[in-house]
This record gives sequence, structure tokens and C-alpha cells, in this order.
Amino acid sequence: MLAAPPPASSYGRRPLGERMIADLKAKLQRAFNPRSVAVVGDKKQSDYMWLNSLAHFQGKVYSVQIDPKEIPGIEALGVPNYKSLLDIPGPIDYALVSVPRPVAPRVLQDCIAKGVGAAAFFTSGFAETKTEDGLLLQASLTKMAQAADFALIGPNCMGPYVPGIGLRNNTDEAWGVSGPVAFISQSGGNLVNFSQAAAASGIHISKAVSYGNAIVLDSTDFLEYIVDDPDTQLIGAYIEGVKDGRRFFRLLRENAGKKPVIIWKGGQTPDGARATSSHTASLAESMAVWEALMKQCGVLRANDVDEMVDTVKALVMVKPGVGDRVGMVSMAGGSSVTITDTFGRAGLRVPELSADSYRKLGSFFNIIGGSYRNPLDAGQTFRSADLLVQMLETLRDDPQIDSVVLEMAARRGDRDPKLMEGLLPALQRFKEGTTKPFLMVVSPPQRVEHYERYAQLRDELTARGIAVYSTSQRAAATLRRVVDYYRFRQELQAG
Repeated sequence: MLAAPPPASSYGRRPLGERMIADLKAKLQRAFNPRSVAVVGDKKQSDYMWLNSLAHFQGKVYSVQIDPKEIPGIEALGVPNYKSLLDIPGPIDYALVSVPRPVAPRVLQDCIAKGVGAAAFFTSGFAETKTEDGLLLQASLTKMAQAADFALIGPNCMGPYVPGIGLRNNTDEAWGVSGPVAFISQSGGNLVNFSQAAAASGIHISKAVSYGNAIVLDSTDFLEYIVDDPDTQLIGAYIEGVKDGRRFFRLLRENAGKKPVIIWKGGQTPDGARATSSHTASLAESMAVWEALMKQCGVLRANDVDEMVDTVKALVMVKPGVGDRVGMVSMAGGSSVTITDTFGRAGLRVPELSADSYRKLGSFFNIIGGSYRNPLDAGQTFRSADLLVQMLETLRDDPQIDSVVLEMAARRGDRDPKLMEGLLPALQRFKEGTTKPFLMVVSPPQRVEHYERYAQLRDELTARGIAVYSTSQRAAATLRRVVDYYRFRQELQAG
């Protein structure tokens, strides 16, 4: 198990029975689907970061600010300002608190008195500082929130992000779109990095949260809510430590084989563990324990934001498959060799094709300057979109192939724009029509002047729902991870 859990849950320091779980979920429902938000303490010095982030929020937005110098700027944004949370008419579902550290307990007291559904405290400088003042103030917040069973997120966090309703914690984050992916992050920076990288890869978020020091609500509480969220089909998480290891393990075990979970564990090394202590005051558990937990529960592992996005992309865009035999099409002999080695090192096989496949390929393949073994070296044969699709379809239909990979360079489009114009919809039709996993490797160019075309091709393929990876290493590692996950799920369902 993880580090010995406290005798009670992080939420209110009491064991979570059915009534407590229902109460927790109701409060988190208000936090993730608020009709009204109050921002406490936003300032011009930070360019009214929080109020500007909420410019597209679908509900009501209020400001709480007592500094007379700040109020004109707030009102210029069209946001009504009040001197106290208690002065705001009507209920407040969610409050975002960005005030000086000594003021935080007073604001929490007002949140409790107002009946706010939940509050995220962006304010930092608590236990993570290891100072006496920080520790005492955090203890004060914790005691107040637990006594009132108040849903406090943080402190030292950015709170919820729900793009579909315009609830953002950063002006660079996407809004107005929703997708199947939830992300739970102890780090605010990693939440922002993931959300932006995911959006660039065509992945949309249902809801996400940064929860910082986790003095009341921990990753386990958010997991409890999100595993039952109908808008979420896949869960990613960046976690530095958990408070209730048994409950966390139980939730993952109960969810096994249902919604995929990918965990990026912070603090994997002794130095990383020390860094988590100064970041969110978390105690990092043994990685051997985490690895055993993830294996038992079928949790996919990521080691950085790239691996997280790569894995999410495959789970969302690539058809599920449990086989490790890969059929590949490459555009050059040398790259076909290196990509084969790369997939082999990842534990995947690139086998010979069936005799029937070789007969089909031999009917149209230009053997001069190319090869129709596996991988197919299509450099000279790639004269039309139809020919390339025939190669892909041959691999798709081969009983000895489980997944199909196409490797190409963006410069091909510079040489023959009309060819690429016809190829893009053809690749989309192939991807949608096959039951086997299909993904692409499109390598970045060596020359800067060609990068714009590369980015355009990558984005066009992504928009058509095709999973694109910048290197064969990332593609192979990702395919290996998701194949292992689908095998786990198949074995679990078989009993």
C-alpha cells in the first residue's frame, strides 16, 4: 500500500460513508458546474488574471475587493464588485481566492458563512515554505474547513478548469469546447502545460483541477467524483503524494477496465521527492509501491507531459488493439530500418507478411528503389494517394498484422501539393474504416523554413482524427503502453 493513511479521510477527517460521499460529490458538482463564481482579491498588478480568465464564463461573475484603487479597473471589466462575499446577492457556487496569506482564514470564514459550494485558494506560502508562520496558517485553514466540512481546494493551487462553460484559470487555455478527458493535477503549472499541449494535439478536456497542498480535498476526492462523471471517458493525473492510500487504491481497483487512467507520478527520484516537499508539502511514496499499484489496477504510466499527451492521444484517436505485430510503411530505406529497430526495442514486432499480401503488393509495387517487405519502403512507389492507400489496406487485411503505422516527412507535401491534397481525406477514410490501430509518424524538418509546412500537415492530420507523433520513439512507446492496457482490460473481462 501507499504511505500509511490517516485514521480518517482527507475530507473532513471522517471516514467517507455513502452520505459523506454524496455530500462531497454535490459540492464538487457545484465547483465544476458553477452558475456563479466569486473572485476574491484579483488585482491590476496581475492584469486581473482571474477575472479576465472568466471573460467567457457562462454564469455570473462577481468580484470581492476592498482596495479602492482596484475597484475602477474591476468595474471597467463589467464585473460588479463587493466589499465582502457576504454582500453578494444570491448563492455562490464557487469562489477563487487570491489574497495575501494572513487574510486567507478570514476569507474562508466568509465562504463558510455564505454557504459557498467550494473554494480554491490560489494563495500560497503555507506548509510548502517550511516556516512556522506558513505551517500555523495552513493548520488554521485546515481546522476551519474540516470543522465545517467545507470543500476547500488548495491552497497553493489554480482550482478547476472546465472549458465547455468557460471556467478557466489561465487566459491561454481553450474555452467553448469540451471533450472526453479529465485531468487531476497537484501542480498548477502542469495543468496549464497539459491543457495547452492537449489542445494542440486535438484533445479536448471535460474538466480538470489543480489542487496544490491538498489540505482538505486530495486527488482521491477528485477521483471519486470524476470516475462517475458522464462527460469523462479518460482520466489523467499528475500526483506528488496521496493522503488516503487505501481509498485511492480501492477506487483505482474498482475502476479497473472501465475508464482508462494515466498517472504521471511526481517525485520519482530522491531529488524529485525533495522537490515535491518544497512544492506542495507532499510526502513522496516509494516508486516500487506506485508501480505495483499501477500494475494491479491497469493504470497507464507517464513520466512527463509529452508521454501523458501521447498516451491520451492514442486512447482517444487510435482504435483499440491487443496485438504486438506492426505493419509499417516508410518513405526511405534507411528510415525503414531505424523505425523497425525502434519498434522492436519497444517490445513490438515487425513480422513478415502473408503470401497473399506479397502477391497483392507485387501487382503494383515498383521494386526499383523500393521494397515491399515489412516495412514497406514506398519512397519511389509513392506516386499517388491511391497507391499508398493500397499499401495500407494490404497491411490492414493481413492476418499477421495487428497495427498499421505510416511514416512520412512533411517535405513530401512541398514537392507535390496536389498529391497531399488527395492523400489527407484518403488517410482519414482509411483510419475510420479500419478496426486495427492506425497512427502516423511525421518527423519535424531539419530546416527552419520547412517547419511551417510540417506544422500545417500535423495540424491537418490531427483535425481529421489521426494520431500523429513527431518521432518513431514516441509512437512506439505509446503503442506499447496502450496495447498493454487493452490486454489488461481483455484479461480482466475474461475473468
